[in-house]
Amino acid sequence: QVQLVESGGGLVQAGDSLRLSCVVSGRTFGSYAVGWFRQAPGKEREFVAAIIWSGDNKWYADSVKGRFTISKDNAKNTVDLQMNSLKPEDTAVYYCASDNSLRVLTTDTARIDYWGRGTQVTVSS
Repeated sequence: QVQLVESGGGLVQAGDSLRLSCVVSGRTFGSYAVGWFRQAPGKEREFVAAIIWSGDNKWYADSVKGRFTISKDNAKNTVDLQMNSLKPEDTAVYYCASDNSLRVLTTDTARIDYWGRGTQVTVSS
């Protein structure tokens, strides 16, 4: 079993920055890849960014490229999401997720094995 706990959400103004953190614990060998997802009210949960523990490959949704940066600390088992130039459209509950399959994590959200409970990010205009 893998556990994930997000933190760092809050209320900010457009143009501000926010840094989210995800702590991964438990049987971390089941966590080949970690990603961030978000879900706004009335919308589908969407992929934001992903990273793998081995190496430093990263993937981003087009909507956040150039603004968001995903990073990791293998020693601390944490994955962060630095969000810059925030826009009201970024408002959503942000979830940390993990799976032992990179393909599943990045292309098949419904099959992802492990999820955090989410942290609210609200961006006001």
